[in-house]
Amino acid sequence: MSENIEIRENGNGVTNPGFHIDSEDEKKNNHRERKVSYKEEAENGGPGNDVTLDISEDNPDRLLYKTSETPPFHLLLFFSLQQMLMSISGTLAITLIASKVICAGEDEEFVAYMLSSALFSNGICTILMNVVGVRLPLFQGAYGGYIIPLLTLLEVDPNKCKIRPSLQDTAVNSTNASVVTSFNEELEMRNLILNNMQELQGCLITVGVIHALIGGTGLIGFLLRFIGPVTIVPTILLLGIYVVDPILDFCVPNWGIAFLVSAVGFILAFYLAKYNMLIPVWSPKGGCRIIKYPIHQVFAILISMIVGWIVSWIITAAGGFTDDKLDKGYKARSDSRLSGIDAADWFIFPYPGMHGAVSFSTPVFLGFLIATFLSILDSIGDYYACASMSRVPPPPQHAVNRGIMVEGIGTIISGAIGASQATTTYGGNIGAIGVTRVASTSVFVGCGVLYLVLGVFGKLSAVFISIPNPVLGGSLITMMGMFIGVTLSNLRPVSLTSTRNLAIIGTSIMIGLIIPEYIKKFGSDIDTGYADLNFSLKGLLGNPNFVCGVLSCLLDNTVPGTLEERGIAAWQSNDEEEASKTMAQNYEEGKEIYEIPLPNRIKQWHGWKYVPFMPDPKQKKRSRSLSGQWSRRKSLVAGVGNTGY
Repeated sequence: MSENIEIRENGNGVTNPGFHIDSEDEKKNNHRERKVSYKEEAENGGPGNDVTLDISEDNPDRLLYKTSETPPFHLLLFFSLQQMLMSISGTLAITLIASKVICAGEDEEFVAYMLSSALFSNGICTILMNVVGVRLPLFQGAYGGYIIPLLTLLEVDPNKCKIRPSLQDTAVNSTNASVVTSFNEELEMRNLILNNMQELQGCLITVGVIHALIGGTGLIGFLLRFIGPVTIVPTILLLGIYVVDPILDFCVPNWGIAFLVSAVGFILAFYLAKYNMLIPVWSPKGGCRIIKYPIHQVFAILISMIVGWIVSWIITAAGGFTDDKLDKGYKARSDSRLSGIDAADWFIFPYPGMHGAVSFSTPVFLGFLIATFLSILDSIGDYYACASMSRVPPPPQHAVNRGIMVEGIGTIISGAIGASQATTTYGGNIGAIGVTRVASTSVFVGCGVLYLVLGVFGKLSAVFISIPNPVLGGSLITMMGMFIGVTLSNLRPVSLTSTRNLAIIGTSIMIGLIIPEYIKKFGSDIDTGYADLNFSLKGLLGNPNFVCGVLSCLLDNTVPGTLEERGIAAWQSNDEEEASKTMAQNYEEGKEIYEIPLPNRIKQWHGWKYVPFMPDPKQKKRSRSLSGQWSRRKSLVAGVGNTGY
């Protein structure tokens, strides 16, 4: 039986699988069994008749699976795999950049360990967020903001990755005073990598505790009084600009492949965004049939990377790339990193202490602290965007607090098991909800389980490490370009006709670029007499996020300006105002989805009213939340993807 499922465009320009509800009774009582009705073009209904699936005109945006619903297992597996494939490229890219920063770029075995830990951390944090966190369909992936402080320290100390013989490796012969050295370069390099990783882990755990406390104590509401778009936009914008050097390193081996990957991804995601692809599918009841689905848009980055990988393999097989490992073009070969697969273990189970005892670095910690605040603010916007996309009420304050707390716990877990960065909410996976019309949290729990499995199988993780550098560079061009665009969209609630705002934003960006460049070229001018203090000051002043964030926040809160002019008024409202703005919206579920599934006796404990991350069982308090404007802004841009940078 052949079936033609038409996917049409609704008023918002979103293409999605359509369906038609037969009656109001069936809509209420039997929506799971019959989500669609078929219009037979021939009454005899024999094989060969086309079946057309029409979109209901009265409710074209109805979800296929609501937040609390669970799809059948085979669909659950497919939807979970889709969410995993959409997000894995971001985690891979961030891990590879981090490996260069901690001097492990050439150690494929250690990079495989890092990637396994990152994937495992993604899985744990995603499951926690959907089960006990904000309880919305959200994916938690690697956040690139934590890479910037490390890049800064690498520029402050260009010789960081150069190893030297230690005193223990040198012995003096008393007879002839000759010096005998026993220097193992490979061992010393691994020790250097481990020391860098241990510093990174200790700082991640520390900022994770602070992150969790900000959510658990409800402190985020206080911070939002002073931090608005004028502070956030220039700070995050420099985050995107500052990763130019590592992206350049990925692209240099072969610019042709890099631009090919970037162009294919851009064409699929944007030029062909209004078109659907014909996809053959099969089901036990419907048999083989053809559906129309924008799979090229949903998997644009992944498809572009596969295309680039295939081109690299063809050129490598044809002898088009050099065999000289010292040549910069060698890393464009498809087999340049295959040794990492052989070196990787079949099974890797990340656990606390796998890299030894953690240590601490003040410059790294302060840089991570700035990244933590940026991550919190971006995640809150994603919560509201996801609620809007899932057709549920905006999350109450206790749910937001709990979500931020769980992200902090996730950061602690990431640091403990050896991931190179913390996790944050990915907006791109929220956008997929708008395309697939599947908002089930079970799907994201399944995605988390798949990440756990991927993180445990070391050989499988190592396969991703073998991706040629230009392929990664091309995908990063597209992802970071989109990231910068999404960042600029935060300025929508800000008055850009205000000379005040323009001066603060422009000055903060300029100073945020000048000071780090000065530290890079003339860092030796900073001399307090204490080597550790010198290094800490260089690390802070060389971090563009720190310089720009502090300056923009200071200016935004001291230069006279109204809340409306600053854009903060558009980010804050109370629940009653929010409800009045969204009364016309038809929610498919209520605020009960934000409650942790606990026995009623425990839920009714009167002590919960003193706990900021739990609902008050006796009283519904008016609390501050982000407005629908930020939610709608995040909903618009999430459809084309936030890679988590």
